[in-house]
Amino acid sequence: MRRGELFARCAMVTAGAIVLAGVAGAAAAADDGDQDIDVTVEIAQIDEPGVLAMSVAAGSVSLVEDGSTALVRQFTGTLPQVTVTDTRTPDEIPAGVAWTVMGSATAFTGDAGQPDIDAGHLGWTPRLVDGGDSGLVSEGDPVDTVLDEGDDAVGLVDQELLAMAADSGAIAEEGQWTATADLALRTAATVAPGTYRSVLTLSLFE
Repeated sequence: MRRGELFARCAMVTAGAIVLAGVAGAAAAADDGDQDIDVTVEIAQIDEPGVLAMSVAAGSVSLVEDGSTALVRQFTGTLPQVTVTDTRTPDEIPAGVAWTVMGSATAFTGDAGQPDIDAGHLGWTPRLVDGGDSGLVSEGDPVDTVLDEGDDAVGLVDQELLAMAADSGAIAEEGQWTATADLALRTAATVAPGTYRSVLTLSLFE
């Protein structure tokens, strides 16, 4: 396998893209000097209850071969940034609750009938991009693959921790936090070549 592809799917995700295009004119316009325009906007306060939500920067990531050996082939990539947003006020949050973002993957399925690659062969190392200033948001522990050794060598078969808050109410005023993870798919050197796809599901709990 020269290349693996991992497609991420998550709950409560919103995404958007804006494309700006310009067309050059056939002739330059006369320069009459700069004209400034004041732009104002009035933003009303939202009176509805706030919400806790999660968004992901992109819906897919491709893994590329990197760090393979004679016995193990390795394919790496980076999880699109995952952002948790909390628009609630502290008095809207029940005492003692905390949020977590968990992830699990399906088996990698080949596009030409190759044997599946079990999700245990996919691991990650979570990283905080923006954990706020409170110190109450942290990333999950690394999860190694079944080809590694140790208690964490289980892969992303079950829900594994990407990031968590120790106390939702204590950090509500910060409003937003972002995490990512370094992904690694490790297979035997004898893995059948071809394109494989998996679905990585991210879930936000409180």
